[in-house]
Amino acid sequence: MKRIALTILILALTSAAAPLTAIAENKVVATIDGKPITEGDLAVAESEIGSDMGTMPAEQKRTSLLEFLIDNQLFAEAAETEKLNEGPDFQTRLNYLKRRALRELYFDKVIKASVSDADARKVYDEQVKLLKPEEEVSARHILVDTEAEAKTLKEKIDKGADFAQLAKENSKDPGSKDDGGNLGYFGHGQMVPQFEEVVFKLKKGEVSDPVKTQFGWHLVKLEDRRVKQPPAFEIVKDRIIQSMLLKKAQQTAVALRSKAKIEIVDPQIKKAVDDRNAMIQQQSQPKAVDTPKDAPAP
Repeated sequence: MKRIALTILILALTSAAAPLTAIAENKVVATIDGKPITEGDLAVAESEIGSDMGTMPAEQKRTSLLEFLIDNQLFAEAAETEKLNEGPDFQTRLNYLKRRALRELYFDKVIKASVSDADARKVYDEQVKLLKPEEEVSARHILVDTEAEAKTLKEKIDKGADFAQLAKENSKDPGSKDDGGNLGYFGHGQMVPQFEEVVFKLKKGEVSDPVKTQFGWHLVKLEDRRVKQPPAFEIVKDRIIQSMLLKKAQQTAVALRSKAKIEIVDPQIKKAVDDRNAMIQQQSQPKAVDTPKDAPAP
């Protein structure tokens, strides 16, 4: 089987959302009846199925990729033996796969190359400027079943008992008791209303009176208060870049379509497309505003 045909078949299966890995040097990693499988082949295969391997160790992943390539070539050669590479069916598939491979290469080499980390940083900085300052607090709590238990613990705290230690010994909240009732930082709208109403009114270091919610009775201690910081650029960079790539791809598709003469011959598909376009155009039109009967004409 010709090497170019194998490469096209593998490239064609790559998703546009997963960028192609740079082709490695043509170092041979295995041969099949004297035909080489190279590092470049491994890189292309990884772009196709690498995401399905999860956190598989690197060497195990390379082994699995090589097994995939071996099977891929052997099945392809078996198909040639059966002369399945002859006739219009194969040519139709090959033409489709070639177009798809070219599309993926265009995405990788043109669209992806047009979006840089600097572009993403600019978008990030613009969005951060639009954020309104939001207060958040850090607190601990002790959850018990009855008000009497909560009052008893409050008396111990007022006499100097350690809040975190009492939380470890008495709290019914499995998610925080081992950490001394620590809830970490949270903002408005993240806790039940009765709890939130109390905690945001506390002063730093202050412990509340017993507070009742649907979970039971709480004692709440305010640890800290601060203005919420936006997520670091490095945390959201990949998400921003993916959003920018999607937008760029959509804009490119619109531009390419506008330059092409597209005629849909199938009547059912044509009707579906026309109906969709009509609906989109209708939704984009500004809605008329009814003028009161007694209002003067403009």
